[in-house]
Amino acid sequence: MTITLEQAQTITAAALQHGTEQGFNPLTVAVLDPGGAVVALARQDGSGFLRPDLAIGKASGVLALGMTNRAIAARAADSPEFFTSVANLAGGKILSVPGGVFVKDESGALLGAVGVTGDASLNDEAAALAGIEAAGLVAVTGAE
Repeated sequence: MTITLEQAQTITAAALQHGTEQGFNPLTVAVLDPGGAVVALARQDGSGFLRPDLAIGKASGVLALGMTNRAIAARAADSPEFFTSVANLAGGKILSVPGGVFVKDESGALLGAVGVTGDASLNDEAAALAGIEAAGLVAVTGAE
């Protein structure tokens, strides 16, 4: 199973709408399939040119390591040299802050991940959660 284009587009639209409604800074949203390929990417006007790379990094990090951003952050704090090495191996596409969220179906099957960037990390994560919920899917952040 993998996330569909329709689901990915729903996630990006709803995440951006959530950010706008909440008064967040301009956001960028990336939706990746389980293999790390970009299915959908949306960048609001005014969102910086590096934001797509950051959004992809948040999503690909959780997929690459099979752990939530919170678990990555704990690992980075406990072993900074491990995190630095892994980030280098991944070409910088791993971030240790909230905003990268696993996407699963109702049975728990992994469909992909969402990365959001542009505002405070917890706001980015809230936008991702809104998008995933709008698509009728299940989010896993590590804060559950």
